[in-house]
Amino acid sequence: MRVAIAGAGLAGLSCAKYLTDMGYTPIVLERRDVLGGKVAAWKDEDGDWYETGLHIFFGAYPNMLQLFKELDIEDRLQWKEHTMIFNQPDQPGTYSRFDFPDIPAPVNGIVAILRNNDMLTWPEKIKFGLGLIPAMIQGQNYVEQMDKYSFSEWLKQQNVPPRVETEVFIAMSKALNFIGPEEISSTVILTALNRFLQEKNGSKMAFLDGSPTERLCQPLVDYITERGGQVRLNAPIQEFLVNESGHVEGFVIPARNGAPEEVLTADVYVSAMPVDPLKLMLPKPWQELDYFKQLEGLEGVPVINVHLWFDRKLTDIDHLLFSRSPLLSVYADMSNTCKEYANPDRSMLELVLAPAADWIGKSDADIVAATMAELEKLFPQHFPSPAKLLKYHVVKTPRSVYKATPGRQACRPSQKTPIPNFYLSGDYTMQRYLASMEGAVLSGKLTAQAIQQDLRTS
Repeated sequence: MRVAIAGAGLAGLSCAKYLTDMGYTPIVLERRDVLGGKVAAWKDEDGDWYETGLHIFFGAYPNMLQLFKELDIEDRLQWKEHTMIFNQPDQPGTYSRFDFPDIPAPVNGIVAILRNNDMLTWPEKIKFGLGLIPAMIQGQNYVEQMDKYSFSEWLKQQNVPPRVETEVFIAMSKALNFIGPEEISSTVILTALNRFLQEKNGSKMAFLDGSPTERLCQPLVDYITERGGQVRLNAPIQEFLVNESGHVEGFVIPARNGAPEEVLTADVYVSAMPVDPLKLMLPKPWQELDYFKQLEGLEGVPVINVHLWFDRKLTDIDHLLFSRSPLLSVYADMSNTCKEYANPDRSMLELVLAPAADWIGKSDADIVAATMAELEKLFPQHFPSPAKLLKYHVVKTPRSVYKATPGRQACRPSQKTPIPNFYLSGDYTMQRYLASMEGAVLSGKLTAQAIQQDLRTS
């Protein structure tokens, strides 16, 4: 039985992978010439990689880690020391750490917080800990109910001192959804905190040993094609063909590069596109259905990824760093953290600019100039000299993961749609890991399971 899937990001590829495991034949169509969607990467003329985003794998990503195991590529995850490292704006060039000891959760997380005296005072730690008690005791049900509040509002309700937000959670909020705590739904941060506190290695981080396109997406393609499926690049979808009964009867691929228009037919169809282009593709009759109307409440958030190559080392830190900069979110020296990007003599910084709404329309040169100005504050010992910028790449994503502001949970659809042979996959669909690589992989798995269940009962 054939399943046509629109989109070769992690959601589409994982959906295809699990469908092949169930005995179906997936055909994945990708409009671009590169795999990965929001984890896509490219090589420049020098052979250096640059990526759509700075992608971190957490211990609290069970579906992603299981996928690596099933693909037999677990050795490609480079696990780092169990810590979180923050720049200290008041003391440029210095860092504050939350080190997690090798003891069970949640004690390891509590110890990590209590040991750090750079960022929070003891009264602030105690009040924050008391504020977290409802989420820890009541679990995910409580966390979901808090979607009506921003994280800033939630902190105030729990009588958590404002400095906890400014010292820790501005950085964490921008890392999770590229927006500040005054905008982000408290459900997002509380979900992450629950995972980190409930699982011993939940907050432990890993970097991939190379580009996501080659080291994760290509193994997925190989797995799918070796079992009879297909993955086609440069295959945009122009239209969902719908018959009189309301069923999808084909994906229209427009004429291109001398090839005629094509109608790809299958038994089942899946959209694994991001929510923004999906909304533009919906047939008019579907737009009147409540299920699809809820998508209007979802919109991708802009984000910018900046890559800077320098003529010397700026840092020897082999880990993710929270910049605590008003312009930058997280960053890493990829020459230290990633095997394929390793260089003992020169740094390549990969930085996430967020929030990016005011910058997405600016030139690459303006973005790099502003980033360099921030780096002078982060690494005062290296600027304005002697470190020299050799080259840069700026990757703009005007619509990335859905913007997780309060109330968005009610807008997230199930993978099963009212259209009998049409399904959705993507991190914006309803699953417990929100907008993330883990959420994308889990959504693909859930979509495959929904298809199998429906076909068994039909």
